[in-house]
Amino acid sequence: MITKPTDSELEILQVLWQEGRCTVREVNDQLTSQKGEEIGYTTTLKLMQIMHEKGMVERDTSSRTHIYHALMNPEQTRRTILDKVIDNVFNGSPSQLILQALSNKKSSKEEIQKIRDYLNQLDKN
Repeated sequence: MITKPTDSELEILQVLWQEGRCTVREVNDQLTSQKGEEIGYTTTLKLMQIMHEKGMVERDTSSRTHIYHALMNPEQTRRTILDKVIDNVFNGSPSQLILQALSNKKSSKEEIQKIRDYLNQLDKN
């Protein structure tokens, strides 16, 4: 079973998924840049150490600077989080999630067309 990451752990995972192998400093710099505010290096370090203990990331300790990379698959992590949201917030109804998502955020014409294409494909099956 996949561990559901906390919000802070998910932010770190997203950096690792995007960048690949990173030092704590690189992850911290990326988070600081994304948030537009200084993120404490020791906070990032501690979170990444905890994530290593949980089996979410792996670290290469062969050099002085440790290099981390994500062990969690992004797609499987998204599925796990989404399944929990559907079950816990939308009483198991994916359609309610979709309707809520579409009413909360404006979708581009391209996104709406992708949704239509997907629904049409489902109808064919």
